[in-house]
Amino acid sequence: MAKVITTDHWVWHTSTVPANEGEEVELFVRERNGTPEGQERKPVLMLHGRSVPTLPGFDLRYKTYSWSGALAQAGYDVFMMDLQGSGLSARPTMDDPHNVNPNQQNLLTPRPPGFTPGGQLNYPYQLNNSYSDWDELHTVVEFIRGLCGADKVAFIGWSAAAFWMGPYAVKNPDKVESLFLLAPIFPAEGSPNPPASLPAPGFPTNLSTKGGLSSPAGWGGELLCEGQREDGIVDVVWDALQKSDPVGSVWGGIDGLSRFRSFTRWGWNKATAAQDEVLGGSVPVLIVYGEHDKQANTKPPNPNPELNFSVPALYHSVAGAHKLMVKLACAGHSVPWEVQHKNVHELSKHWLKHLKVDGKTQGVFDMDVDGNLSPAP
Repeated sequence: MAKVITTDHWVWHTSTVPANEGEEVELFVRERNGTPEGQERKPVLMLHGRSVPTLPGFDLRYKTYSWSGALAQAGYDVFMMDLQGSGLSARPTMDDPHNVNPNQQNLLTPRPPGFTPGGQLNYPYQLNNSYSDWDELHTVVEFIRGLCGADKVAFIGWSAAAFWMGPYAVKNPDKVESLFLLAPIFPAEGSPNPPASLPAPGFPTNLSTKGGLSSPAGWGGELLCEGQREDGIVDVVWDALQKSDPVGSVWGGIDGLSRFRSFTRWGWNKATAAQDEVLGGSVPVLIVYGEHDKQANTKPPNPNPELNFSVPALYHSVAGAHKLMVKLACAGHSVPWEVQHKNVHELSKHWLKHLKVDGKTQGVFDMDVDGNLSPAP
């Protein structure tokens, strides 16, 4: 068993988030390094999605659930980052309860000190945008390349991470080894351009609750197989979410709340996925998703193209030939916390080593709960 060294880094970054533009902020990056002695580092960067920060998503220290730990044990130097407004990175304007989504301010009970519901937002804008997220991703990529002495970094992204890792890989193929996207959010007809003005109107802070985590509108609505989720895992995940948000954890009563940022995004669509045949060309792509995922696959289609998501549409949009897609049986959007998580770990290890699935560099596959692969019908 490989010796794994865990190090938490605080990476300095000049912010391009409108709320604190120009300020020097710290981005949280956890490293789990399993590089065997005397060997070159093989860096992997894992990036979170919209509402789950990096540690609950990729380093859940419970039984076999730590994905980063599994990759480190396989000999990789694994890095996980929080974008601003998420987890342990800087959270500009978010500590002010007056900046919470007005439709969620009823959750602030008991009220935080000084909070009066129903008033004007102190910052009436969305927090992040694609420019600022790409900038933060770039800072961390450069940090990893310098630390490891590596030209390229392998990318692993979950859910909305596709918005940042996909376009970044297209623009920087000289820095990205490969792309593994789990449950990627992909609006094929999404906007290619930013809005006319930034920051966009809105609010910076959303809230999630322990009850909402597994409600029928979320994770609970995707549990369609017996034994798909282990008993007690919701408590474990919620505890990890609370530890990643020291402020939100003391809001909203006994169970606390988990805060996540709002953001304005653009530039991730069928044109981007096909651009210059980078994806599937110099940057090989593996796409993985659960058969019961209702977040990454919009059914019925949403009339708003910005909210109409399809994982197969991403596979078909990638223009390069080195692309694969695997659909996981008995799995939903939260598969890193479901019984299929171990198969996801094994699949990612195999991908990072061989850049193949079942010996192939192209194709669509199904994977059962035992990890057996078969060509999709």
